[in-house]
Amino acid sequence: MTEAPAHDEAHGLGSRLNWLRAAVLGANDGVVSTAGLVVGVAGATESRSALLTAGLAGLLAGSMSMAAGEYVSVSTQRDSEKAALAQERRELREQPEVELAELTQLLARRGLSPDVAREAAEQLTERDALRAHARVELGIDPDELTNPWHAAGASFLAFTAGALLPLLAIVLPPAAHRLWITVLSVLAALTLTGWSSARLGAAPTTPAILRNACGGALAMAVTYAAGSLLGAAGV
Repeated sequence: MTEAPAHDEAHGLGSRLNWLRAAVLGANDGVVSTAGLVVGVAGATESRSALLTAGLAGLLAGSMSMAAGEYVSVSTQRDSEKAALAQERRELREQPEVELAELTQLLARRGLSPDVAREAAEQLTERDALRAHARVELGIDPDELTNPWHAAGASFLAFTAGALLPLLAIVLPPAAHRLWITVLSVLAALTLTGWSSARLGAAPTTPAILRNACGGALAMAVTYAAGSLLGAAGV
């Protein structure tokens, strides 16, 4: 009786960490993609209006794409979860003894003795058979199915928050300083998101920071070079 709240608390913490990690990665995508876009345009022109137009277009396109992709992905996952629950509900109705034996076996695999596993399975079945099978067999909480709208909104906001940094950094400073201010701001942001993602994943921070910063720097260098060549060619 005392272990259930701890399990629920751990499950809730894991879910929150997954959402936070997704938010960090979404913001990171916004930083890198928008920085690459506006730096590339800056290589071709110093027009503030052109930079603003390109940056806003990239921000909106990227955030909508992220939101739509997340909505489709999570909707598919939710449909799969609903189908699995429906099948489990049907099996419980048509062959309850087989399902009870299956739950007993699953609990025994987790370290319970056969007698204790049988008793626990019977008690869980009496309390809520579908919930017991959903959690133990399927790894699904029927009360916390994934929400595609929440996922889409979170992705949209995370990408937008990340994209705003390079956009503001490229259009607000004077033309003589905007490129270096943007590059330094982006590298600082990528250092932060790399550190955050590593900490959330309990991984070493230094390799994550270096990968993130070097990847962003390479993206900006490539797009700036391409923009400069196009600008020099008069395109």
